[in-house]
Amino acid sequence: MNPYIKQLVTLAEIDKKIDAYEPKIAQIRTGLDAKLQEQQALQNQIVQYEEELTDIEQKRQKNEAHLAELNEKLKSFEQKSAAIKSEKELKALQLEEEIAKEQVAFANEEIERLEKLAEQKKEMIEEAKAKIEQMREELEALQKTTEEEVAKIEQERLKVFEEKQKLLSEMNQNIIVYYEKIRRWAKNTAVVPVRKQACYGCYMRINDHTYSSVIKGEEITSCPHCGRILYLESQFNNEEEEQSEESASL
Repeated sequence: MNPYIKQLVTLAEIDKKIDAYEPKIAQIRTGLDAKLQEQQALQNQIVQYEEELTDIEQKRQKNEAHLAELNEKLKSFEQKSAAIKSEKELKALQLEEEIAKEQVAFANEEIERLEKLAEQKKEMIEEAKAKIEQMREELEALQKTTEEEVAKIEQERLKVFEEKQKLLSEMNQNIIVYYEKIRRWAKNTAVVPVRKQACYGCYMRINDHTYSSVIKGEEITSCPHCGRILYLESQFNNEEEEQSEESASL
């Protein structure tokens, strides 16, 4: 097999390994991210409850101010009753007083209702804060474990990346550019095997001339349909086995 083809196959395999680390890290972080989202949801709830509590307090203050006005109004009825000169004026004053008393009763009920509602909101806030506090230790332990596991993955990824840099330093620059151009759209299928005379990137059958070129392995061959770089697995695997045997004998 042409050494350039071998380098391209190896480079493609290394890139697959590098790209596979990101999903691994994301998977490791799943549990931590879920807990952090749960914590954020509780914090958002607290903010919402506090806003609702502020609104309740404002309504209660308005009702208390209105109640104070009504009480002053009821007191004024005593002075007005002393100055009444006719039965008609008396009935009108009594009606006005009854309405004011009904408003006082309603205001008192509303204040009581709002006070109970305010207490409920305060309890809900405290409950959410308690849950966040309980979650703190669990989060710290989970974060530590996650960071350790991610650090291991990052070390592995760094080794593979160093392996890639070493390989790139040995490769022809024009071939690297050619490979990267294909990889921009083909991602990790820039270099694919030929099986049963078909490109395993686009799964289209290649013509005899192209297939013959792949079998010879003397030059870099691209799929006439999709443009991916083609190679014969058996040739690559055989060379890998030969190298392993040579290393073992040494």
